[in-house]
Amino acid sequence: MSIFNGLNLIEGVCLFLFGMTLMGQVLERRAGNGVKMLLGRLTTNRFTGLLTGLGVTAVIQSSSATTVMIVGFVNSGLMTLQQSINVIMGANIGTTVTAWILSLAGIESNNIFVRLLKPSSFTPILALIGIIFYMASKNGKRKDTGMILLSFATLMFGMETMSGAVSGLRNVPDFQQLFLAFTNPILGVLTGAILTAVIQSSSASVGILQALASTGAVAYGAAVPIIMGQNIGTCITAMIASVGTCKNAKRTALVHLCFNVIGAAVWLTMFCIVKAIFTPVILTQSASLMGIAVFHSVFNILCTLLMLPLSGVLEKVVCKIIPDTKKTENPKDHDKRLLGSPVLDLNQCKQVLLDRMDISVEQDKCKSERNTRNVGWNRSPVRYFRYISRQTDFPSTRKRLLWSPLKKLCRNILR
Repeated sequence: MSIFNGLNLIEGVCLFLFGMTLMGQVLERRAGNGVKMLLGRLTTNRFTGLLTGLGVTAVIQSSSATTVMIVGFVNSGLMTLQQSINVIMGANIGTTVTAWILSLAGIESNNIFVRLLKPSSFTPILALIGIIFYMASKNGKRKDTGMILLSFATLMFGMETMSGAVSGLRNVPDFQQLFLAFTNPILGVLTGAILTAVIQSSSASVGILQALASTGAVAYGAAVPIIMGQNIGTCITAMIASVGTCKNAKRTALVHLCFNVIGAAVWLTMFCIVKAIFTPVILTQSASLMGIAVFHSVFNILCTLLMLPLSGVLEKVVCKIIPDTKKTENPKDHDKRLLGSPVLDLNQCKQVLLDRMDISVEQDKCKSERNTRNVGWNRSPVRYFRYISRQTDFPSTRKRLLWSPLKKLCRNILR
């Protein structure tokens, strides 16, 4: 592998990560309030919560983004801890869609109709449509649609560049020996977890593994533990998002971590037992792009089937790890994670106002007027309402109905 192949590899990784990140962000923005309202409402029971998490993650192509939204909802009181557990499990299945899309790059056939399914055949058309939408349209939604198509074309081009850069490694003995080391399950899990924690995306991490697998040097015995570790590494995003939140929001992030750690530990143990007793021939065979996508999906489905009946136990475990304290938590301020959805923003602001009004009333009963002004109030709710009122996607009718009374209520309390 020459230095120029190394530069091509760096270029491919950068374009792939950029396209993946940009597509996730624009998909989340393009989906708009509908996705967030869906998350907030369709979580009434175990199975609707599971399907909601699966559907939302499949749409926005990022389980990390879904989990961050869930942490925000729990922190703001729009979702309970119990509801969030089922959505998180569904999100883990929804994130496997990306691996299936990327696996299309491995299609090999002389049939013209089959070759049309290969991304390198249709992404130029998508890129052309995308650039027309992005440059010629003044409509914000059409621009977003164009950006989605362009970012998808970018990530697929990055995938092709990565695969081309590493294709020469298939005949390098040192590269083959490197992946033989990953057949050690513990080393494989740690490698997958660290790589995913660094780039903060399990979908991107699986895509990089698929690109390396295109060389034919990655056996299933090495790929399986790496995929298990990738599920653990993706938890870092939710853990970071939970910093500074309420206890239930921290528990939600911990649920995500426990779910993936327990699932990986159980199925890694089963994998080692099967490997030791039966020594399946498939583990020594080269992993294909489609094979990695299949195992990624099967593993996440098995983890969900294992943990879904135990969601109540999982809730009790995280409550034991992060117990309630006798000291009452300070009133929740508005959560900036909800800024993209004005309806949810205002609902939360209303709840914050009511919570602090209750504290003011209680302190007023104790005839402590000085303390009443020190219950944590500041001018931020007023600025927050003004910010929401300036959002272009917020209907003017709701602006008139909700902005005026909430502004008056806020001013009356601040006097």
